[in-house]
Amino acid sequence: MLEQLIDIDTRLTLALNGSDSLFLDGLAVTLTATLTWLPAALVLFYVLVKNNDTVTLILTLLALALCILVADQVASSVFKPLVARYRPAGDPSLMHLVDVVDGYRGGRYGFFSSHAANTFAVATCLGLIVRSRVLSFVLVAWALVNCWTRLYLGVHYVGDLLCGTLWGIFTGWALHLLYARLAPVRTKPTMGGVYTPGGYAVSDVRLLVAALATLLLLSTFVPWLRPL
Repeated sequence: MLEQLIDIDTRLTLALNGSDSLFLDGLAVTLTATLTWLPAALVLFYVLVKNNDTVTLILTLLALALCILVADQVASSVFKPLVARYRPAGDPSLMHLVDVVDGYRGGRYGFFSSHAANTFAVATCLGLIVRSRVLSFVLVAWALVNCWTRLYLGVHYVGDLLCGTLWGIFTGWALHLLYARLAPVRTKPTMGGVYTPGGYAVSDVRLLVAALATLLLLSTFVPWLRPL
């Protein structure tokens, strides 16, 4: 049974990995880079500062930081060395069938994906804190885009990404439960459509959504600039 699942995972990964498009190569490299999303992180910090008192701000930042720390360390320090599953691009029996970009093959082991775990943990926790449907949708889309880049670049199997996603969602949910127990009760109005049910100004949430959408749009221009 396990061998059948591994075979399906391998076939699906090879079917979805890479392409003959230089544009998609450049897009995947751009979108997988942490630096690409730094402006959105700065906008998020602004939104959190503006919409929280000092105690709630510290707890929110701590919750998000723990999302990344816990999700990443469980993947990188526990599962990857324990399972020791080669990345597709680094597997001696498979690497010649995998499309890679600019020689990038990632680290040695890939189960499960830290990128998937980190992004889905943050998306889940932040979505539950702010409680905006639009923002939650955009955050999930952002996390899925990051998963696509890892698959496209050949550094993760579909199974790596699926398990990372599940762990990320659980981590974000669990840390939100802890946050909800510790955070003071919000006193900002939540009626009239001015604030989200989580107490965040709708205008600020739209600003964050716009930042993420703009970065995604601008990233599509980067591949055209690579040859210059």
